[in-house]
Amino acid sequence: MKIYVDGGCRRNGSPDAIAAAAAVRKERGRRYWHRQQRLDIGATNQQAEITAIILGLEMALQKYRELDSYPQIQVTIYSDSKYAVDCMNVWIYKWVQNGWINSRGESVANQDLIQEASGLDDQVKELGDVKYIWIPRSENDLADKHCNEELDEMENNMDYLY
Repeated sequence: MKIYVDGGCRRNGSPDAIAAAAAVRKERGRRYWHRQQRLDIGATNQQAEITAIILGLEMALQKYRELDSYPQIQVTIYSDSKYAVDCMNVWIYKWVQNGWINSRGESVANQDLIQEASGLDDQVKELGDVKYIWIPRSENDLADKHCNEELDEMENNMDYLY
């Protein structure tokens, strides 16, 4: 399974920031499925990127449950966020060993989302394997499109601020 993920945030770091995440599972040819999710007002870009990974892992597990047989699955998640890819490929193992303390001696940011992603990652790995690969933004057009559609919808509906 090839799943492309993207998270985005407008006005990152401000109290009225809006953020969304999207995941796209591609199949042969031009067929694909996608999921989008809004985050709470004030969420950050990093939170959106990890949420996109969560959406992608959930998509992989859902697809597995829909299969008629029980094969070993091979999932590749593509992200244009080096932060999200490094969280899942490198840092998470160090953080777990260090009791969720980062290299600066501080509590790891977005720990709740990273732990949720880690739990889903473990579930997928019980069924096969999952890899996280960084790609340039130019190769992540579908996930970026769906993420921006959600952000546009949020901005067009100003009710979210009140």
